[in-house]
Amino acid sequence: MNKVDRRKFLQVSSGVAIGAGLGIGCAATQKRPPRAPRAPRRISPGEKIALGFIGVAGQGSALMDEFGRHKDVEIAAVSDVYQPTLDAAVQRSGGKAKPYRDFREILDRRDIDAVVIATPPHWHPLITIYACEAGKDVYCEKPMCLKPAEGRAMARAARRYRRVTQVGTQIHAGENYHRVVEIVRAGVLGELSVVRTVLSLNEAPEGIGYIRNSSPPPNLDWDMWLGPAPKVPFNEGRVFKGRHRYFKDYVGSWLNEMGAHIIDLPYWALELGPPQTVSAVGGKFATNDMSEIPDTMEVLYEYPGFVMTWSNMCANSHGLLFQRDTGIHRRLGIAFHGVNGTLTADYGSYQLVSEGDRLKDVPLPEPYLPRSPGHHREFLDCMRSRELPSCDIEKHYPLHVAMNLGNISLRVGRKIRWDARKEVIVGDREANDLLEVNYRRPWSLPT
Repeated sequence: MNKVDRRKFLQVSSGVAIGAGLGIGCAATQKRPPRAPRAPRRISPGEKIALGFIGVAGQGSALMDEFGRHKDVEIAAVSDVYQPTLDAAVQRSGGKAKPYRDFREILDRRDIDAVVIATPPHWHPLITIYACEAGKDVYCEKPMCLKPAEGRAMARAARRYRRVTQVGTQIHAGENYHRVVEIVRAGVLGELSVVRTVLSLNEAPEGIGYIRNSSPPPNLDWDMWLGPAPKVPFNEGRVFKGRHRYFKDYVGSWLNEMGAHIIDLPYWALELGPPQTVSAVGGKFATNDMSEIPDTMEVLYEYPGFVMTWSNMCANSHGLLFQRDTGIHRRLGIAFHGVNGTLTADYGSYQLVSEGDRLKDVPLPEPYLPRSPGHHREFLDCMRSRELPSCDIEKHYPLHVAMNLGNISLRVGRKIRWDARKEVIVGDREANDLLEVNYRRPWSLPT
């Protein structure tokens, strides 16, 4: 687990003072009055950590299992807007967790030490900020935000209220990613000019199909499910089986959905800040369904001295960097191209390919990075020590800026230039308008 020099990180990586003591208050219409910062509670060695889970379908239920296997954890509360999912979560807890339809009731409980957020992503920023205000530590699933303003507000809240936060990029904790980072940082590859990131899958031509609008089930709070997102008629295709990821208001693209796992590796290895320019192209070319996200997307990011690409196909599953079989399934990869050789990696393995014999007698570095005890265990341990976990929200902020800007470039159909100090897109009013957060009333982003 890494202690982060926050001042240096903010100055070098993001160019803005996220943690500069700015206040976070909740709009009165949201029944969230501003709270005075409360000193973090010291958890004694023999004391259990009480967790509340917000959003307990799919990934949320998996996280209940993951955290629940730790003997020092108590699953004290669960919240969901869909009653059958909520009932199943109570049963999963062995009947010990108290259920809530409104997550804010969990935040009002002073005995809850932290919350685990696994709602659809459009809810992640507000719940994270409210939890920090309420004196809770936060484990938040990825993507943590859809717009830079949201990520900035989340980081402010985490630092102002002295909270331990962890983004749910669990691959970050694995041995493979640690080893790749060590090799890249050792300079084995020589000067890097290109980094490539790839996500391939094939959902064409039917995609998620077409489903008619209908009345919401009586045991679903549809208005609360939407929350700050635009009001639309209920459609089960937006809600169930994780299909929220196919709609722009809830995730935005596969770049937002999976980039936090894949682009995380070059961001970590190269200690990147936000990109200088972003250029994205793509569209919906091969899938015929109700989804709103592109099935093809290529993004070019410029950084000082090199470029990084994101390549996403949803109508062909060829691995490009890793192709071990002919089956149709999701594949991903990352490649670091240096003058001496190329290092390719996926979640569980890496491969070095030399340029001629340039890597023939080059030794690999000995492992030196501190290993994680596990992504979830790391969060729990940091709650006790009050150190910052490896995927703290503030540390993830520049990565999410890059992902968010890729979607904006695609929307406006042109290259954009990012001013990290001012946090604006240079000379492009239309693109800057897309940076704005326009939540549905009564919800608003604390600033």
